[in-house]
Amino acid sequence: MTPRPNNQAYNANENTLALESFLPYRLARAAEMVSRQFAANYRQRYGLSRPEWRTLATIGQYEQVTATEICAHSSMHKTKVSRAIRALEQRNWINREPDTQDRRIEHISLTREGSRHYRDLVRLARDYEVQLLQTLGSSGAGKLEDGLTAVESRLSGW
Repeated sequence: MTPRPNNQAYNANENTLALESFLPYRLARAAEMVSRQFAANYRQRYGLSRPEWRTLATIGQYEQVTATEICAHSSMHKTKVSRAIRALEQRNWINREPDTQDRRIEHISLTREGSRHYRDLVRLARDYEVQLLQTLGSSGAGKLEDGLTAVESRLSGW
């Protein structure tokens, strides 16, 4: 049996939809609010844009990546990634090394300074995540994690 949405998005008039109650919209809106609020933290401290933060986080997580890998991991368009890479390079936070086999490919890694700032941003991110999880409580956090995992698993096959 398919569960029927238990919200106000569906009403007696089948030709209308209460967007603010529609689950995909609520997920997108919640993600945007969380992202915007966290962005205020790293923007205030470092002046980073969202693409710069996501690019830095991907490089820091994997230590050495290509721009194509950053695009795939972060779900950002190559233009945004390219601009973020240039901005991080201007800050001296990353190194770019050409591939020995294919000169079109560059391997990107953090500089010593970039690593120092990345570690600080990791602490900032973890602190922010703890605050969010405390808002949900342990039961709510577990349910959210399970629900997101189910949605991501289901949609990754589409």
